[in-house]
Amino acid sequence: MTPKSDTPAPTALASVRRYVRPRAVREACELCNAALPPRHDHLVEVAAGRLACACGACALLFDGRPGAKFRRVPRTVRPLGEFVLTDATWDGLQIPINLAFFVRSTRAKSVIALYPSPAGATEAAVAPEAWEALAEENPVLRDFEPDAEALLVNRVGGASRCYRVGVDECYKLVGLVRTHWHGFSGGTEVWREIGHFFDALDERCASRGGTADA
Repeated sequence: MTPKSDTPAPTALASVRRYVRPRAVREACELCNAALPPRHDHLVEVAAGRLACACGACALLFDGRPGAKFRRVPRTVRPLGEFVLTDATWDGLQIPINLAFFVRSTRAKSVIALYPSPAGATEAAVAPEAWEALAEENPVLRDFEPDAEALLVNRVGGASRCYRVGVDECYKLVGLVRTHWHGFSGGTEVWREIGHFFDALDERCASRGGTADA
């Protein structure tokens, strides 16, 4: 007689589960729940400063509508080759690292700076007089869409690269830093990935005559 086992026999459902792959995460529009392709539009919720994924139809509803709950994030990336940013001006902005982006925030009623960190985007206040001095040198800053467009600055390793981008590009960079950061200083991997990120921006712009869809 075969001794009984204390382990219950597998059910038919349990047997099948071994061969079923987990479903891929379905990304959906946060307004209408329509399925989204990998490359899609984003909206920024003005009151919260939060990004929302959106289908083309929903994004179009908020295109060029100041005062609405959401703003559509532009899909253009533009290098600012003639941008004037001296060491003295940068020091006046009082950013603790050489990588940051700047947004005119409706919520804060001022320009704010954000920079990547292992914990995500860290926000810092910008002195109005420091920003005004920068805008005097670079009038293009007055044309940026509040909440939705950012000045992205990379001065890492002596670089001086400035871009006009949608805020979603900036948060891609934040996510990249958070994912690849190791140890106290970040490790070589994160700095390599940051370099690849900016090289890719430059390549996309060069291939489209100075601008690129995000």
